[in-house]
Amino acid sequence: MAADHLTERQVSILRCITEWIAEYGEGPTIREIGKSVGLSSTSSVAYQLRRMEQAGVITRTGRQWRSCRLGN
Repeated sequence: MAADHLTERQVSILRCITEWIAEYGEGPTIREIGKSVGLSSTSSVAYQLRRMEQAGVITRTGRQWRSCRLGN
């Protein structure tokens, strides 16, 4: 899955991450992403983030999603 093949939900998550990093200098937490895109289940957010990470759309430097960065 390339960046141009993201689902609508993943595009919303990517937009959230991009705006959050621009404003705060670090990635949002799973709960912050969920609140922004209308997902109450943290496992649903984590699933989407894992899929996006596997596709190379985002990366993370640590274990936590707050360390996520935009991919290449």
